[in-house]
Amino acid sequence: MNNNELNELKKRYVANGAASPDGHFADRAENAELWDADGKRFIDFAGGIGVLNIGHRHPKVVEAVKAQLDKVMHTCQTVMPYEGYVKVAEKLSHITPVRGHAKVMLANSGAEALENAVKVARAATGRSGVICFTGGYHGRTFMTMAMNGKVAPYRTDFGPMPGQVYRAPYPVESIGVSEEEALRGLKMTFKTDANPKDTAAIVIEPVLGEGGFHAASPGFMKALREICDEHGILLIVDEVQSGFGRTGRMFAIEHTGVEPDIMTMAKSMGDGMPISAVVGTDSVMDASGGNSLGGTYTGSPLSCAAVLAVLEVFEEENILEKSRALGEKLGERFQRWERSFDCVRHSRHLGAMAAFDLVRSDGEPDTELAGKLCRTARERGLILLSCGLYGNTIRFLMPVTISDEVLGEGMDLIESMLREMSAQS
Repeated sequence: MNNNELNELKKRYVANGAASPDGHFADRAENAELWDADGKRFIDFAGGIGVLNIGHRHPKVVEAVKAQLDKVMHTCQTVMPYEGYVKVAEKLSHITPVRGHAKVMLANSGAEALENAVKVARAATGRSGVICFTGGYHGRTFMTMAMNGKVAPYRTDFGPMPGQVYRAPYPVESIGVSEEEALRGLKMTFKTDANPKDTAAIVIEPVLGEGGFHAASPGFMKALREICDEHGILLIVDEVQSGFGRTGRMFAIEHTGVEPDIMTMAKSMGDGMPISAVVGTDSVMDASGGNSLGGTYTGSPLSCAAVLAVLEVFEEENILEKSRALGEKLGERFQRWERSFDCVRHSRHLGAMAAFDLVRSDGEPDTELAGKLCRTARERGLILLSCGLYGNTIRFLMPVTISDEVLGEGMDLIESMLREMSAQS
């Protein structure tokens, strides 16, 4: 079927809230390139929103999933477990920098991982309060919607959210929130809303994802660790978007030297196969009763095979080194654009987790320009995403494995569009 025919089916049968506004339908993909149902080629700078750090259809992952398909597709691991689940748990236990010996539960999505992380924290502490941060994003289930630090479009139509979820400011210098102010805000949250004695966990993204790709400094994360230790609160680090090599380390928290009690991860851990994990200190993870964690499809055999293949690719192809090198290339290009275009400001990157902001002549966020840039890019064959509290951040999540040729082609296209739009303003 072609794009027009598929769009007619979408309009007729897909719920508006779930339907993509894009009129192109993916037909095939390879590394950092996609082709739609009409044969049009796209350069992919979105990576399925950070899911494809090692590229579309990495051969080793495809081979591993096909091999597993010939053995076992599903048993429900609580009915009869299988080798892949325990092997993935072993691997994640060894590479995840939580305190002490780590234990693992697998789930299906980032939101599901966060839901279970909160369940575990409540069981381990006997407390129920959760503190999150402005600009944070944790998912679209009810608990994670309550935890998100941005209202639209995630919470606007869905009525009351779960209680005992509180907010503190995330330090973002470019919008006027210093680390000192953020810590002062957290302490005020303790005074006005969340009694530390009733707080089970503080949940934070070490690099905001949907909130604009702002990284928390080592100093801020160490201060949070100290505050948690002082009050017996668990520190949960959400690495759903920043994990699996995006920042030049396996996990972004490794840049800070801080060891959380619990970490969540998903997205690029399966290179497109649906899987997530909650990894935490053994005493914490074992706090809830038997059969209290899990689900019918959690840690499916096919997805576990993909994770094990992904981890092999990281070792064999020096993915972390490639991420750091890609980040340097992006950073250099961003700085050139800041010098050339008045609308480009606040460029930043941690490894290949990179972004810049688009602003008006008065320095205020230019949400309209960001939307126009992304729409025009799509028309010209480049998949580009915006994010941030004001929707004016352009974020880069292309596969780390992207070739220099394809990377250059995409970056040149963005530069030409910035030049055109600057001339029109």
